[in-house]
Amino acid sequence: MPVLLVGDIDRGGVIAQLVGTQAVLAPEDAARIVGFVINKFRGDPRLFDEGYRLIADRTGWRGLGVLPWFAEAWRLPAEDALDIGSGPGTGVKIACLQFGRIANFDDLDPLKAEPGVQVVMVRPGEAIPGDSRLVILPGSKSTRSDLAFLRRQGWDVDLLAHHRRGGSILGICGGYQMLGRVVRDPQGIEGPAGETPGLGMLQIETLLTPHKRLTRTAAVHAATGLPIAAYEIHIGVSEGPDRARPFATVAGLGEGAVSADGRVIGSYLHGMFAGDAFRAAFLQGLGIAAASRDHGAEIQAVLDRLAAHVEAHLDLDALLELAR
Repeated sequence: MPVLLVGDIDRGGVIAQLVGTQAVLAPEDAARIVGFVINKFRGDPRLFDEGYRLIADRTGWRGLGVLPWFAEAWRLPAEDALDIGSGPGTGVKIACLQFGRIANFDDLDPLKAEPGVQVVMVRPGEAIPGDSRLVILPGSKSTRSDLAFLRRQGWDVDLLAHHRRGGSILGICGGYQMLGRVVRDPQGIEGPAGETPGLGMLQIETLLTPHKRLTRTAAVHAATGLPIAAYEIHIGVSEGPDRARPFATVAGLGEGAVSADGRVIGSYLHGMFAGDAFRAAFLQGLGIAAASRDHGAEIQAVLDRLAAHVEAHLDLDALLELAR
């Protein structure tokens, strides 16, 4: 496959990034590279003409353009954990714990785009903000490891204090499993076989099994009757008394769990907040007024503007020629 190298000038040292990459690559790998692009340039791109020529001269690679900073990129789903950040909104605070092995963190994107919501990513070493209305425990690539990680940050103590103050908690997928009494992994699927005590905020227990559930899911929110278009990607089965109060129903069967006081919720449904009607109703249940928005249409419009931005600044004809 032909390879196009994209240098991130926003991080600094982009000339060294690209020239240095060529210097350390094995010859057979370097031979696959057909060109380079400079990404996230701030200001007048012509200011980088000399640096652009220097990279081309030193590497022999074909330059396909300098792409200026695209201010709306924050609206698009993050592709890896390096892109995770707090939302730009102001208003009622929703905190999300940034696990060491966080997964499916684009679940938060529709909330970050709400003007009346301030989504705060709680990073390692930070305390959960005391004025949060909702705390979200997101998905995890390794539930038991991130449960231990959570405790090392002292977030277990913060969560109990948040709940005592009347705050709400939502666990999604791995976060849902953490809220239970125990996570058992007798076959060592995620690591050494064993079990890890959960937070005990939901009366459920989780057994990790080799079967991985991967499916699109059409659910109905139990509290409001609104549809939820979601997907599931997880291992493990969670059962216990709080399952008698499901968060949603799927094909007539209960999904997720809700505590007796209604303020601790767990669900395996990813992508639930992308649905405008459900998102508005969920936020309203927290006393948060949601804006009238079409999240899917907003994302598509940003993608269209990004496509036009790329077309205006990169040599797409040359790129397609190299790809062929």
